[in-house]
Amino acid sequence: MSSARTLATAARVLRQLRHDPRSIALMLLVPCVMLFLLRYVFDASPSCGGETPCPSTFDGIGASLLGVFPLITMFLVTSIATLRERTSGTLERLLAMPLGKGDLIAGYALAFGLVAVVQSVLATGLAVWFLGLDVVGSPWLLLLVALLDALLGTALGLFVSAFAASEFQAVQFMPAVIFPQLLLCGLFTPRDRMAPALEAVSDVLPMSYAVDGMNEVLRHTDVTGTFVRDALVVAGCAVLVLGLGAATLRRRTA
Repeated sequence: MSSARTLATAARVLRQLRHDPRSIALMLLVPCVMLFLLRYVFDASPSCGGETPCPSTFDGIGASLLGVFPLITMFLVTSIATLRERTSGTLERLLAMPLGKGDLIAGYALAFGLVAVVQSVLATGLAVWFLGLDVVGSPWLLLLVALLDALLGTALGLFVSAFAASEFQAVQFMPAVIFPQLLLCGLFTPRDRMAPALEAVSDVLPMSYAVDGMNEVLRHTDVTGTFVRDALVVAGCAVLVLGLGAATLRRRTA
């Protein structure tokens, strides 16, 4: 790998994104809009039976959504953008140059990672400082997990683009790759209350650890061992999937 080639690849991807306002809006604005809508959908908080109100539903689900939305949006944009490069012949021409697979994958990951930083900052800042998400721990830890989730979504998008022949097929991978994780990550019901078989499946899905990590920050003032474990699992899955994505690159496009 060459740092110069990696940076050149990242710069090229960023230039392309700059001329694609719809993708920028999908990555940066849609997660914020969804958080804003959900905050006011769950605005009415019921009473606990006394004078003290119950925590709002948004407090219970908002942190988890900060881990879910970046992963989903980065998966969609990255898979479609990378597939476009594969089917247009751009990827074949790049690989014909003295550019290693690692340089190419690292360049894409760096470019989309920079976008993921902006996305995570906007979404986390909106949820904590504008929408009033009540977080016991440090908001910076929320930002860290949101960023790791976005990088994981980028890695998954790069990987699945190798198995799609069209942008429509790339979108079709979302029910297969994202929806099972969304249903089993603990967002709708605690994982320890699921059927044993479903809980076992959720234990090997990275989004489960993303949601668990967000909930650790929501409930604990200090960094816990569970949080460190969850963050390392998400980061490790992102690195692993990036390696698998590099293995799918071929000198001849499909």
